Amino acid sequence: MRPVPGRRAPRLLFTVNDAAFFVSHRLPIARAAAAAGYDVHVATAPGAAVSEIVSAGLIHHRVPLSRSGLNPGAEIRTFLALATLFRRLRPDLVHLVTIKPVIYGGLAARLTRCPAVVSAVPGLGSLFVARGVSAAVLRAGATFAYRLALGHRHGRVIFQNPDDRDWFIGRGLVKRDRWVLIKGSGVDMARFAPMPEPPESLGPPVVVLPARMLRDKGVAEFVAAARALRARGVAARFVLVGASDPGNPTAIPESDLRAWHAEGTVEWHGPAADMPAVLAGAHIVCLPSYREGLPKSLIEAAACARPIVATDVPGCREIARHGENALLVPPRDAAALAEALARLIAEPALRRRLGARGRAIAEAEFALDSVIDQTLALYRTLLDPHSHIVAARFPASCPHEREPS
Repeated sequence: MRPVPGRRAPRLLFTVNDAAFFVSHRLPIARAAAAAGYDVHVATAPGAAVSEIVSAGLIHHRVPLSRSGLNPGAEIRTFLALATLFRRLRPDLVHLVTIKPVIYGGLAARLTRCPAVVSAVPGLGSLFVARGVSAAVLRAGATFAYRLALGHRHGRVIFQNPDDRDWFIGRGLVKRDRWVLIKGSGVDMARFAPMPEPPESLGPPVVVLPARMLRDKGVAEFVAAARALRARGVAARFVLVGASDPGNPTAIPESDLRAWHAEGTVEWHGPAADMPAVLAGAHIVCLPSYREGLPKSLIEAAACARPIVATDVPGCREIARHGENALLVPPRDAAALAEALARLIAEPALRRRLGARGRAIAEAEFALDSVIDQTLALYRTLLDPHSHIVAARFPASCPHEREPS
């Protein structure tokens, strides 16, 4: 989409709770939109990654968005801040990502009459896999809020897997003609290129779990499986790559991660800036998560021709396909996880076969360019039929309203 003479460029506003998540999962799409002629703005909470957003030439707006926390006063302030920003900025299209931006941003977009809304649901989150009465009450509240937030007349909801889509449609939260399925946020197939396994001379096979250190990612089951395999004398290294996340209610405390590392059960390496290098040093990638939207870490693993061990749950099974490029096990089952890992540790030929198939799947279905094309096509679908609305509300003389970061 290119600007029409006499009319300002269509204004696109991304709303995401965490700046680092935007950089890792949506920045390439935002850059492509800017190259296509959109006036791109990004609203996130403050964070170190804001500088990368600004360096990319995008206009950043600070909003008080937290990933978790249910303080009523803070949540009301978040909603009002988004409504104020939408009313002042007057975007033609808002692209909302993750639970709170989707709910609060969706309600704000309806209140301020934004012309078009894209709501990206990257997974149901820990709230929808948590157990207990309080979790059930919160789920009921979130479900009601989703129903209101996703009711925009000119809105579309992006799902990353069909299980989440069917869950939302089955509960009447999304109309059957207002969703699209876009598989993940895309991976650069040139950066994440296939590479041979590290040679045996460098040591035993390395099994890597790349994720935030959360209980919902199956970290405890991974540690239990590693402990069981070590007790059986299986020669392998078990490596956790990722940061603890104090803002998440299921975060593994850093004290536990350090204790596991100290006892030699697993190695905790913390967050990694160079994931291709991490995958180059791995033989197997493991993610025993309880539920996902579509884990980018597994797409990256497949792109690098690494075999996968994952749980047979929504999100994981979209990229990890049993017997093709992965071995799938039931969630919360450390014994089954240990058996699958033991098999791949012992069978290098199977690792190579699964890895090669994974690369083919990643190239065919999860390439970054394809995700960008699908997303920009969705923008055009929403904006083009309603260009008269945009032109009438927002004349060409409307100035850019820039807010410093």
